[in-house]
Amino acid sequence: MTVNVPGRRGPQGPSPLEGERIRPLSRWQIEDRLAELGDLYAQTAGGDSRAWNHDRELFLRRLAGEVQRPGFALLVAERSVPGTPAGGESAVLAGCAYGFPVRADGPWWRGLDGYLPRDVLGLAVSGRLFAISGLVVHSRVRTHHQGRDWNLARRLQRRLLADHAAGLADRADGAGVVGVLGVTLVERDDAMTLRALRSWGWRSVAPDASGARDMLRYAPCRALVLGP
Repeated sequence: MTVNVPGRRGPQGPSPLEGERIRPLSRWQIEDRLAELGDLYAQTAGGDSRAWNHDRELFLRRLAGEVQRPGFALLVAERSVPGTPAGGESAVLAGCAYGFPVRADGPWWRGLDGYLPRDVLGLAVSGRLFAISGLVVHSRVRTHHQGRDWNLARRLQRRLLADHAAGLADRADGAGVVGVLGVTLVERDDAMTLRALRSWGWRSVAPDASGARDMLRYAPCRALVLGP
């Protein structure tokens, strides 16, 4: 998972008083705003100008690949700021999150099936397993009020899962759909991202078989889930 939450302090806090508005972007809108999304990622990454450009390019390359996945969804959080000489306002990006439903009928995302217990894998058959593969927020969201419902990271990830659940319910003609489970993979040595995700409600999972769990000690990633 891409969680861009380095030590650099961003200009906005996670307080609801900031008034971030969360909304989805269509694929066409994502294409139109790629430059803004890349700038947001780089601004939260820290480092010098060379690292800024490198991080931005890698992020946009990953995003361009993932946006092609069936069911891909991206949310942006926007904050209004005074923007025009006439006294109007403009919206600036304060964060974004994106992901896609995990498909049971094709290659598993990043070998995900090797990390999860059978009951979690089974959710993919009904479309109830949703991979949150990117979450970009400023560092104050990681370090302040991580457990509050209005924390921006929590709002973004919760909305992604809720929107996907609503889409499943619509396709089921109103028949109730039990909650969607979020899943992600984190590089094993990325302690900062792991701490951030756990502070936002994610929990670790492992396969059922003890042998598989033992093998995961040497795997490149850890699996985490979010939701019911």
